[in-house]
Amino acid sequence: MKKNVSLNVNMLTRVEGHGHIVIDVRDGVLEKAQLQIIEAPRFFEAMLQGRSIFEAQHITSRICGICACGHSLASIQAAEDAIGFSPGEQTLQLRRLLLHMENLDSHILHVYMLVLPDLFGVKSFMGLLPEHEEAVRRALRMKKSCNDVCDILVGRHVHPISCVVGGFTKLPDVRQLEQIHQLLSALRSDLAATVELFRQLEFPDFTRETEYVGLVSDDPEYPLLQGDIGSSDGVRRVKQDYRAVTNEFMVRHSSAKHARLSRSSYAVGALARFNLNHTKLHAAARDVAEKINLKAPCHNPYLNSAAQLVECVHCSEDAIMLVEELLAAGIDQREAIVVGVNEGGRIPVQAGSGVGAVEVPRGLLFHHYEIDAKGVIQRANCVIPTGQNLQNIEDDMAKLVPEILARSDEDITLALEMLVRAYDPCISCSTHFLRVDFVGH
Repeated sequence: MKKNVSLNVNMLTRVEGHGHIVIDVRDGVLEKAQLQIIEAPRFFEAMLQGRSIFEAQHITSRICGICACGHSLASIQAAEDAIGFSPGEQTLQLRRLLLHMENLDSHILHVYMLVLPDLFGVKSFMGLLPEHEEAVRRALRMKKSCNDVCDILVGRHVHPISCVVGGFTKLPDVRQLEQIHQLLSALRSDLAATVELFRQLEFPDFTRETEYVGLVSDDPEYPLLQGDIGSSDGVRRVKQDYRAVTNEFMVRHSSAKHARLSRSSYAVGALARFNLNHTKLHAAARDVAEKINLKAPCHNPYLNSAAQLVECVHCSEDAIMLVEELLAAGIDQREAIVVGVNEGGRIPVQAGSGVGAVEVPRGLLFHHYEIDAKGVIQRANCVIPTGQNLQNIEDDMAKLVPEILARSDEDITLALEMLVRAYDPCISCSTHFLRVDFVGH
């Protein structure tokens, strides 16, 4: 179809950060499809230089107000890897519980507040109130429960306090674990209602086969906190080889780096994890996938939100199981630590290089620290999920635009906005806007 399009959308809400889409169509031929990122330097990697590994997690949790716990866990994992410290099983259980709450909290935020308005044809989350007040109340109720659990576990959800290198400075007691169990059990009815809601929704029909990357493991557990790096194209590497996977490169139209592995791009996130590890999901989560007709392999990026819903059920059910295991075994309060000191005395520190690889809501997050003999960071590198997804988003746009040129300008714009939102991008910490320019001739 020989068509020229010239549109400007000066503001797109419901994304974190500032970006600019440029679509150039001339005589029906797509000449340019770019997601331009213009973000100020954050300097977190520079801020970590000269700082102790025992304070790094408090600094890096400030990278994101949504994934604060995820950044803390990746930071702690990198530090422990560098000094050769292996946390105990109780610590790992509590960390898995914390990561479940982070993923559950963020997925609920994205599914209800950022995606649902598009599917219901309204401009914002507040636009749902007149006809979908119960859905709004349900979302806020579930999000509050996640925040309450994080408050108990680590003092607060945004910028956690007690989760540190070596363990936790404060451990929950029996009463608090029972409170967490009650909060999580109460989520079941709201999640069931969310599943029923999504069974009625229709997502855009679009597919593009790509490479999916995430943690993989030989263990039966759905890997979120630990594992190797794997891809749907058969790549498997230990986390210390993350640079050979991410292969970051610069593009002229963006201040953010792009990434590629076996193809021109790859995707991380809930859909990638589902495609790689769906057989390891909790039985209740697999049942949800069947109810909403989500099957692996899935190559529709819009269904990342559906995969997030499946993970919501997995995270909540696995979290309940973890709490029940902790209640049955009893919390060993002797494992509570102070900064840099555990029951055995000061945590031994040595020079080394360590990598943390954690599955946060938007995908696989890497922290890499090089430290000296005193545990002081000499160099740091952080590779966030959104950066890994940017080239894949552009490749999706390049395939999508020619397929929808026959639509109205308004429908084309909405389809592109929804595509970017489907990836749940965290371009920067604050929410600004994404401008969409269609440049016609």
